[in-house]
Amino acid sequence: MAAAVCITEFTDPGCPWAYSAEPVRARLRWLYGEHIDFEARMVVLSQSPQDYLDRGFTPDRMSESFKRIARDHGMPIDTSERPRMAATLPACRAVVAARVHSDRAWFLLRALRVRHFTGQLLDEPATIEGAAQDAGIDPDDLGRWTQDEAVDHALREDMALAREPLPAARVLDAKLANWSGGRRYTCPSYEIVRRGDGVRIAVPGFQPFAAYDVVTANLVPDMPRREPPADVHEVLEWALVPIATKEVAAIMDVELLEARERLVRAGAHEHPVGTDGFWTAG
Repeated sequence: MAAAVCITEFTDPGCPWAYSAEPVRARLRWLYGEHIDFEARMVVLSQSPQDYLDRGFTPDRMSESFKRIARDHGMPIDTSERPRMAATLPACRAVVAARVHSDRAWFLLRALRVRHFTGQLLDEPATIEGAAQDAGIDPDDLGRWTQDEAVDHALREDMALAREPLPAARVLDAKLANWSGGRRYTCPSYEIVRRGDGVRIAVPGFQPFAAYDVVTANLVPDMPRREPPADVHEVLEWALVPIATKEVAAIMDVELLEARERLVRAGAHEHPVGTDGFWTAG
């Protein structure tokens, strides 16, 4: 049976705001479980490194931006200055290829995000191949998939949808961004659909958890919700991937330092990144 609600996320593996919103996504997944589906659509923030440079966004400015975002939102980020800017198009194409040809697209998107924010260049073949391995995809298969005409069509469709926000989203113009043809969704933007009747609600841009929770509760008020877990081991087992302290805190509905203390007491293993890190069961 299909989930009652489908959340389409307009995103990009290179966006620090989408990455910083992962705790919100994790909490929604925990609360609603099999009753919601997520589908990622790629915005494609840059087709070449020059796209960033043309906007005055350089490696030193990105480093300073990452420092602020890491401090304000708590996700682990390597804030050292990169040797150059990197296009997001190759990684976006890889995610779409995984979506078209497998059921591992979210795992690949996650792996690409983690590698990008631990300091790797997102458009390097080695980064994409390593992320494929992290996601349980044969890199050679992924390479072939990316050459598929159907993948190219799906990627163009993603980009077009991202550049045609719903009318309600256009009312919240500050949460949108410019492109050469008008306004587009920023990352992450959600379109939340009730499958029973097709009612669709736009939640554009980076938002607090309560915004998504209110929309979902109003769309499907009788949808079951799980209580926050009391045992951090349960979170680590459920996550299926290494999980950040901030994500654990969001799922358990506790403060960041309390989540870290519980992880340490549980003997979880930390993989440091920046001033924080990702955790797996010890």
